[in-house]
Amino acid sequence: MIIRNENNPSHIMHDVVFTMDSEEILDKNKLLSFLNDHETLVNYRYKLLEDMYLGDYPIFNIPKKTDNKPDNRVAINFGKYLVDTFNGFFMGIPVSTVCEDDLLSPYLEFFEKYNDMDDNNYEISKKMSMYGKCSELYFVDKFNNIKSVYMSPIEGFMIYDDTVEQNPLYYVAYKKNSRGEKVGTIYDSMMATPFNSVSGIIGNDAVIHGFKDVPATEFIENEERMGVAESVYSVINEYNKAISEKANDVDYFADAYLKVLGVELDEEDTKYIKRNRIINFSGDDSDGIDVGFIDKPNSDTTQENLLDRLEKLIYQISMIPNINDETFGTSSGEALKYKLLSMRNMAKVKERKFTSGMNRRYRVVFSNALYTIPQDSWVSIKYTFTQNIPSNLTEEVNNAKNLDGVVSKQTQLSILSCVDNVYSELDRINEEEKEAASKISDVVFQGYGDIGEYE
Repeated sequence: MIIRNENNPSHIMHDVVFTMDSEEILDKNKLLSFLNDHETLVNYRYKLLEDMYLGDYPIFNIPKKTDNKPDNRVAINFGKYLVDTFNGFFMGIPVSTVCEDDLLSPYLEFFEKYNDMDDNNYEISKKMSMYGKCSELYFVDKFNNIKSVYMSPIEGFMIYDDTVEQNPLYYVAYKKNSRGEKVGTIYDSMMATPFNSVSGIIGNDAVIHGFKDVPATEFIENEERMGVAESVYSVINEYNKAISEKANDVDYFADAYLKVLGVELDEEDTKYIKRNRIINFSGDDSDGIDVGFIDKPNSDTTQENLLDRLEKLIYQISMIPNINDETFGTSSGEALKYKLLSMRNMAKVKERKFTSGMNRRYRVVFSNALYTIPQDSWVSIKYTFTQNIPSNLTEEVNNAKNLDGVVSKQTQLSILSCVDNVYSELDRINEEEKEAASKISDVVFQGYGDIGEYE
């Protein structure tokens, strides 16, 4: 059972991997235990991470201030910025899937177009960055084609065996109905079985799903299943608190109290001052009349230093640079690589995890009897991830030229960001060279013909 630490309610729970003995039966009691634990994760982890992306921060839920004090609530949505920036860097350029197997290639092309896999991959990657993981579910639709849909961790969870391999045993997809009951489907390696948290597992309504494995894949951001903004959650909250207090100070100075010492004002005088904004009293300096505003100590410098420090920590700890910084866009190509180094390293880790998820995706999908191909055909699929880095084409061309005669043409072309496929580009270059050589030969032969006729 998962126990929530109530001493730190603002802390995001760490993710949990659900496991069970492969020899054990998933009965109603075991299923309810998993569902209750998952609900705890939803309430104290996934909902907090989702709220952080949507801009719903704890600053909006703290108690209101009393005595008509300024009470501004300002939240800077760093969570969305960090997720979208990293996701655009990692998956802004769609991952390329190439298959050298002529038998598998048409199936792969149809599956990806039918399921809009470029969009699916982007959304899966985004939810991985939000929650630390995302699932993908496969089924045969009404048109007898294999459909792929992405599922957030709120909508379902995977159950693994308790071995070191952690092989998937079940995928549980569910939601709550109008009566608050959890209803959904359990997918194992053969059957799709509906269930209800009240009546239990409905085995009589189970159907064969047609895949030779659990028809789902869990994509993880990293081994710890942490979202990209999760490590700076407390820093973002502190930033929102500080900037809200700064806004309160602005309101405070705008509504500062007027003090009038040494003379008593009646109600009519007070109304006159408020209406005309003029204060004038007769008397000399000995009367001791003092008129002015009550100011509290100005802490603007301290607040600005705190905000600057917190903002720098957010980008530093999350390892995602502030691309809106004025100096970022003026950096040279080499300096830009150093500024992006931490995010590039993080993207490489995610690339390996995403590749693992895609391997399982196609292994499961092509195990369905709808595809009359060998089950291990997925091995021939190659993936190419391209990080969405701002490029200086002039600098790239100069670097490529300097490598002429030092490295192969293939390596030269790989430096150029404008070349999507090096092998295709080499083929086009060869074709152009052949055409140019053919034209030269025609000119030469034509010249010899003219000379012969002259003679």
